[in-house]
Amino acid sequence: MTKIGKTCIVTGGGRGMGAAIAREMAARGYDLVLMSPSDSCEKLAAELGGAARRGVSQSAEDLRAITDLAMATHGRIDAVLNHTGGPPKGDLLDITDEDWIRGNEMVVLSVVRMARLVTPVMQAQGGGSIVNVTSYAAFEPSLMFPTSGVYRTAVSSFAMLVFGPLRPRQYPHELPAARLYRQSGCRKVRRSGGAETHRPGR
Repeated sequence: MTKIGKTCIVTGGGRGMGAAIAREMAARGYDLVLMSPSDSCEKLAAELGGAARRGVSQSAEDLRAITDLAMATHGRIDAVLNHTGGPPKGDLLDITDEDWIRGNEMVVLSVVRMARLVTPVMQAQGGGSIVNVTSYAAFEPSLMFPTSGVYRTAVSSFAMLVFGPLRPRQYPHELPAARLYRQSGCRKVRRSGGAETHRPGR
């Protein structure tokens, strides 16, 4: 593959959809910096010639560490995929405060914290892309995934507020979400609206 001198961070980048997107970005010539809770990110990074660090999206320290790794290794951050596992679930009114707080940390604050870290970098270098993987539950709330539906809707609102004034009008290189779902091995695809692309500064 031909390198294009751009760097992509993928959280949750060891398996499933995260791994599929990492492979796609590698095929497009991006240098990869991957994060996941297990050694799966390290194995995939070794296969694709990237860098990796174990961590979880709900940890502010881990997010700072992965962005620091990207800057130390490549000196720039051109693309970020925010991808996290499913937040706690259960009967709606039986979900504890602790689980609601954990879901917020996993889904919303992970996106907010990453935006704080990478947006100034992208603006300084003249552009970049942030993709937040959400869920059909952000558009069609389901009692099967209550915290996910509530918080992934919040992610969409945050992204529109923080990146709205900075987004270009067209996205000629946007990744086709449905194809990436298929590559990750998911059996059911629900709306391509589950992945949102935002480009700070341009």
